[in-house]
Amino acid sequence: MKASPAALSKLDFDRVRQALAERTALRLGTERALALLPNLGRVELETAWQRLAEALQGPLSLGGVEDIRELVQLVMDGRILEGPELFSIAYTMDAAGTIKRAILASERPALSALARLMSSFDGVLRLVREQLDHDGSVRDDATPKLRDIRRRLAPLRGRIRERLGELLARYAEAVQDPIITLRRDRYVIPIKTSHQGRVPGIVIDTSDSGATVFIEPQSIVPLNNELALLEFEERDEVRRILIAIGQRLAFEPGLAPTLEVLAELDLIAASARLARDWRLVQPSLNDQGEVRLAAARHPLIKDCVPNTLRLAAERRLLIITGPNAGGKTVALKTLGLAVLMAHSGLFVAAASEPPPTVPFFDSLLTDIGDEQSIEASLSTYAGHLKNLRAIVEQADESVLVLIDELGSGTDPTEGAALSQAVLEQLLASGARGLVTTHLAPIKVFAAQTPRVENAAMQFDVAELRPRFELVVGQPGRSYALAIAERLGLPDALLARAREILGPEGVGLEALLEALEREQEKLLAERSELQAAHRQTLEEAELLRAQIAMLRQREQEVLAAAAEKADELLQETLLRAKALKRTATSDQQQRGKALAELQALRRTVRGAPDQPQQAPEELLPGTEVLVPEYGAKGLVVERRGQEVVVRLGLIKVTVPRRSVTVLGASKAVASASAVVLPTRFDNELNVRGERAEAAIEQIRDFIREAHALKVESVRILHGKGTGALRDAVRQYLKGERLVTRFEDAVPFEGGHGVTVAYLRL
Repeated sequence: MKASPAALSKLDFDRVRQALAERTALRLGTERALALLPNLGRVELETAWQRLAEALQGPLSLGGVEDIRELVQLVMDGRILEGPELFSIAYTMDAAGTIKRAILASERPALSALARLMSSFDGVLRLVREQLDHDGSVRDDATPKLRDIRRRLAPLRGRIRERLGELLARYAEAVQDPIITLRRDRYVIPIKTSHQGRVPGIVIDTSDSGATVFIEPQSIVPLNNELALLEFEERDEVRRILIAIGQRLAFEPGLAPTLEVLAELDLIAASARLARDWRLVQPSLNDQGEVRLAAARHPLIKDCVPNTLRLAAERRLLIITGPNAGGKTVALKTLGLAVLMAHSGLFVAAASEPPPTVPFFDSLLTDIGDEQSIEASLSTYAGHLKNLRAIVEQADESVLVLIDELGSGTDPTEGAALSQAVLEQLLASGARGLVTTHLAPIKVFAAQTPRVENAAMQFDVAELRPRFELVVGQPGRSYALAIAERLGLPDALLARAREILGPEGVGLEALLEALEREQEKLLAERSELQAAHRQTLEEAELLRAQIAMLRQREQEVLAAAAEKADELLQETLLRAKALKRTATSDQQQRGKALAELQALRRTVRGAPDQPQQAPEELLPGTEVLVPEYGAKGLVVERRGQEVVVRLGLIKVTVPRRSVTVLGASKAVASASAVVLPTRFDNELNVRGERAEAAIEQIRDFIREAHALKVESVRILHGKGTGALRDAVRQYLKGERLVTRFEDAVPFEGGHGVTVAYLRL
């Protein structure tokens, strides 16, 4: 979006940039913050907002990064950097790699895409670690040549010091202090000036007092010369190594792009801090040309009263009127600054609900403040006209127009006429804008013209202070006569003023006053409705909480019932297991045990008893159905109101009323009743059981099936490793009640099921 430097300054965008710069951590980011412009494209804006939103999710640390551009430029200019300076470059490159890895691991897509533009410098950093010590000095093993030089230097220095020690002892009476020292990079010994002739050698230096001369003994000269040559070679090799490292660091291909990314990350981190400090929210772009900023406020004004600002197709121009110092210019700057910040990739000072939205504007055109120029010989009004001409010439659908005090600085009648013509031209161009004015004809124009709407800044006449509240839909009053009356001006003077104003002016003020009263009444009613709505919401929330509590209680009751049912089930299973053992092991109690077992099974399954009245005469041999056992049998004996019925190999005694006649009487001796296990499940599932537990279940299962004359049973053991199947079949081989067993057919289980046939 294009905006002139003057517009940026008058809308306080410079102060926003300064606040952003104060929150940066690097000089790289500071420079970028101070140079920030609202010139991002559509895609760039969306990306910038997404990056900023991700930065607000967690800290974005740039620790360890320095501004190394100056050092890099020195290397490029041919200067040799010392080890610590090279380390500064290396540390920043290493920190960049750490930052890149941290961002990529944080699962923040937009920031990760930016971080991928940074390079990895593992190779050059490894070279620095191999050739420089932690203090920045060049390592002895940096190169083979340097290693060889320093290997020769240490013994040579030792020989020199050893030889000088001997000379100190030999010339002890001539020595000033028994120490070995360096003068002009050569090893020497201090000799008294009066005795210097006794020690053959070269005077290298003297003390400040002149009492001591520093002599390089003749025998040491060749050794010092050799040492000097080695030190020259060492210095040259060290310089060559430092140059090579510096060149490698400075000319690393990905260094410049990485510094650019670090600067951008610093700006993003500063933008996140600004968003937290100023309570900014993320805006969005829309293609309908709508500006919607709910509870918008000027972020640089302390305790700024928020106001909702909205421009759309049905409201392209908003005309704000009201008293001086009432907040008209603040509202205008609030809109302009929000649009500038949004188009710069920043968040805006508005409420999050409804979400703030702005169109993508190509230009921002403003006429704010006094444009008088003595140098250009322009009056205040002429300056405004110059701005208005530029606005009218450039205005179109992609332009936001902000005009402060339209028509001021000249004759009100002519100013109003020209102002209305300007507004008509802006309306025809499709531009959107916000205009402040005091001119009454403009209020009338706004009230009568489609897509133009009045708005007023409220003023408390009783307290003689502005409220700074924007009310859309009605024009504002100047309050000049009302304020004068409140301040106690004479009634005669006020009456004369109204007479001069004329009936139209007085009528307009009266109409506006009536509108304000009606507006205040409507606002009061709306406040009451909102309070009632809030109370309704609170009561609904209370009901939801009570419902949730009842549901929680229901869950607890159901859980307790389930626990009780589980206990009953366990007791029933234990009872059934005991009855099965009794039926298979105790011949005398078998009948009773089976009867209890069938009753227990029927109770668990919920099978209703449906007894049918038996005939008066149940002769022996009569075939009957005993529902209690779910089996057919023959009557053996009558015992009053009970009959004895043979069910297979057992006899049971049941009430006469509980049996159903199926066929005619048969001879008891030749009877061979067949028991139909209508309620017996001939399949047992032992999958997942241990072998011992499975065999115990199978033993009881087969005993019950045999007692009920079941021809065959199915045992589901699964395929698995085959261990359970082998254990089952090993047991069946030794079970006397089983005649044979085999795999089930493939479509009924195959190797995972064993079918056992029982003796009848």
